Amino acid sequence: MTNYVAFNAQHAINYINSLIESNQYDFFKPGQALTAYEFGDGNLNLVFRITDEQNNSIILKQALPYARCVGESWPLTLDRARIEAEVLLNHGAICPAHTVTVLHYNKDLALTILEDLGDLQILRTAQNNAEQFPNLSHHVAVYLSQTGFYNSDFYLLAQDKKARISQFTNPELCQITEDLFFSDPYTKHERNNYPAQLQTEVEAIRKNGALKLEVAKLKANFLSNPQTLLHGDMHSGSIFVNQTTTKMIDPEFGFFGPIGFDIGSFIGNLLLNYCAQHGRIDDFVARRNYQTHLLSTLVECYATFEQQWFELINKQTTDETLKASGYAEYFMKHVLQDAIGYCGIELIRRTIGLANVIDIEGITDEAARLNVQKQTLALGEQLILNAHTCDTKDAFFSLLISHLN
Repeated sequence: MTNYVAFNAQHAINYINSLIESNQYDFFKPGQALTAYEFGDGNLNLVFRITDEQNNSIILKQALPYARCVGESWPLTLDRARIEAEVLLNHGAICPAHTVTVLHYNKDLALTILEDLGDLQILRTAQNNAEQFPNLSHHVAVYLSQTGFYNSDFYLLAQDKKARISQFTNPELCQITEDLFFSDPYTKHERNNYPAQLQTEVEAIRKNGALKLEVAKLKANFLSNPQTLLHGDMHSGSIFVNQTTTKMIDPEFGFFGPIGFDIGSFIGNLLLNYCAQHGRIDDFVARRNYQTHLLSTLVECYATFEQQWFELINKQTTDETLKASGYAEYFMKHVLQDAIGYCGIELIRRTIGLANVIDIEGITDEAARLNVQKQTLALGEQLILNAHTCDTKDAFFSLLISHLN
């Protein structure tokens, strides 16, 4: 870390100019007057937009040696910038249509330069405004199935996969996930964040032995099941969209883990927004119409995800043993059950853990917000408890509908 310095806007401009002057990269034409501003609103990093005189722009993202949302009391490794860049390069080679493009990476400065997706919207913001994206479900399913399959045992030689597992070992950020997802919400911890009026529901979760047993199983699976190279943070703030395009960003939590984790996180965020609309859209018909759209997105996404996996397994599997009749169905049943469990984990941890979501926190009516929080906790609990009963996606959708209102 001897060459590391945390950037400000002028640092960002100077760095880009140094790359241009040394003919390393041609982001902009030489001699252009550049402007930059920092606009990162995430929990961990600095993010700058650098623009030239013709309004061409790129994004410079730099890791800080601590969690930005907490401060220097929570130190973090800068190696997460390498993980993020290399996950993006890996996923981008497999699925370039839905992965943000890496233009440059500097390990010493823990920074990555990326294409600017400023003409797209962050999915979370758009969904909080009740906007619809007809291609979202298909695009996410294609991204997760393709990047998942081509980094799995079905496709990679055993030695190649083990080398990649080593390459993407990400202990510090995995520890954050392990704590925030699977531990903190089920204990009394200073990082948890929820209103006092929710204490009865929180205590009931912490005393539910059956629930905590299923959470333990999900955590053990997360810890010890390196099925594929995950994005690791597939929430709606990590997705940029418009009517024709979907791009994934920010995989700094990437590592080799269970396939169901990413798809479970994504559908969990759809359900968080579904529940939040009870406190966001007053008109019953308008609210039901948008919630129906969210459910359709969820159903179509998982159905396409599963279909894509079966097609890839049938056509692209390189391991003869894994071609055994019935194994694909066995494998995907367990992916589905994992996904349902991790979906429930996402609902609970986003409600009472450290990283609450603006979908719910942005509800201005306190009583309505509290009712939404109670619903997300109850739904998350039921999904975790009943995930093992769902042998098919239709069983999952039936379970889901039975616990939504």
